Amino acid sequence: MILSSIHLKNFRSHKNTYLDFSDELNYIVGGNGQGKTSILEAIYYLCTTKNCSSKSDSEVVRFKEDDFEIMGEFKNSTQNTARIFYSLKENKKYYFQNGKQIYRAAEIIGKFPVVLLTPADHSITQGPPSDRRKFVDSVISQASETYLNFLLDYNKTLRHRSTILNHLKESRREDLYGELEAWTQKLVRTGTEIIKRRKIFIDEFNSFVKSSYKIIMEDNEIPEISYFYLNGCDQVEVEKYFYGLISEKEEEEIRRATNLFGPHRDDFIFKVNQINLKDFGSQGQHKTFQTALRFAQYFYLKDKIGRQPLFLLDDVFGELDSKRSIKISEYLKKVGQAFITLTDFTNYDFLIKNEKDRTILLNNGEISYA
Repeated sequence: MILSSIHLKNFRSHKNTYLDFSDELNYIVGGNGQGKTSILEAIYYLCTTKNCSSKSDSEVVRFKEDDFEIMGEFKNSTQNTARIFYSLKENKKYYFQNGKQIYRAAEIIGKFPVVLLTPADHSITQGPPSDRRKFVDSVISQASETYLNFLLDYNKTLRHRSTILNHLKESRREDLYGELEAWTQKLVRTGTEIIKRRKIFIDEFNSFVKSSYKIIMEDNEIPEISYFYLNGCDQVEVEKYFYGLISEKEEEEIRRATNLFGPHRDDFIFKVNQINLKDFGSQGQHKTFQTALRFAQYFYLKDKIGRQPLFLLDDVFGELDSKRSIKISEYLKKVGQAFITLTDFTNYDFLIKNEKDRTILLNNGEISYA
C-alpha cells in the first residue's frame, strides 16, 4: 500500500500544506517546531481515524481556526481517497472514504495498515501493563477484524458489569445478582476468546521479533515475549478457570466495585537473554527492543494481510548510537514506503539512500524537495 499524497488544512502548524511522496523512503527534515511530527500524526489519523499523540481532536486545530481537514490518496490494487474533517464548534469528527462517510472506526482499522515508531514507545517496555496491552491489541486488531470486534464487545461488557457492581455495592438487591451473573458469563466468554487469540499471536509474533532483533543486534542478544494472563493461569480450560476466579472473588469485586480479572488486567513480559527487560534492561536494550517490536509489527502485518503497511518513524535516530542507526538504516531498505522525520542540524551520513527516496525540507511553512 502506498500513500501518494496528503493535504493538511489548519492541522497543528500547517495552514495549507500539500505533499507528494515517494513510493519508498521519505525523509522529512526540519528544525524544531516546523511540523515534521504533525505530518506523521496526520498520516496516522487517516489510517486509524485516531490521534496518536493526544486524546482530544480539538488539540490539533490550528490556533484561531474552527476546524481541520486531512486528505490523502492511497493506492494499492485500487485507488482510495480518505478524508477527515473535524469541526471545533460541533466537537465532531467526520471520516470519508471515496466520498462516502464512514461511521465506525472498525471499518477503517486494518484497511490502511500503519506502523508508528516514536520516542513515546519507551512506555511499551518501561511503562505499565496497559501500554503493552495497547500495543498488542493494536497489532492484532489491524490484522483481524474478528479480534477487534471481540475487543470492542469485551470493553462494553466491562462497562456494563462495572455499573452493576457499583449498584450492588450501594444496594444488595436480589435482582441485581441475576444481572451480574448474566454479564459475568458474557465477560468470561468474550474474554476467553481474547486470551486465546493473544496466545496464538504471541506464539507467532515471537519469531518476527527475534528476526528483527537479530538484524539490529546480530547474535549478541535473544529477545522473547511471554503472555501473563489471569494471574498466571496455566490451565488448559481457560474459560472454566476464568469463571472460577470471578466466582471466588465476587464479594471482593462488589466491595471494590471493579472488574478484578480478565484480559484487561493481563501483561506481556519482555525478556532479553532470559532477563526481564523492564527490571534489568539498559536504556540501549530498551530502545533496541522497542525498535525491533515495530519492525516485527510491520512484517507481521505484511504477512497476515498481504499488504505493505505504511511505516512511520519519528525522531528515531536521535536516540540511537551509530552502530544501531546504521543497522536500522539498512533494515529500512527492506520495507515498503516509509516516512522518517529528521532534524536539520544533525549529521546523517550513515543513511542509506537511493534515487527513488525523497527528502522533504520544511522551513517556516515553505516546502521544498531534495
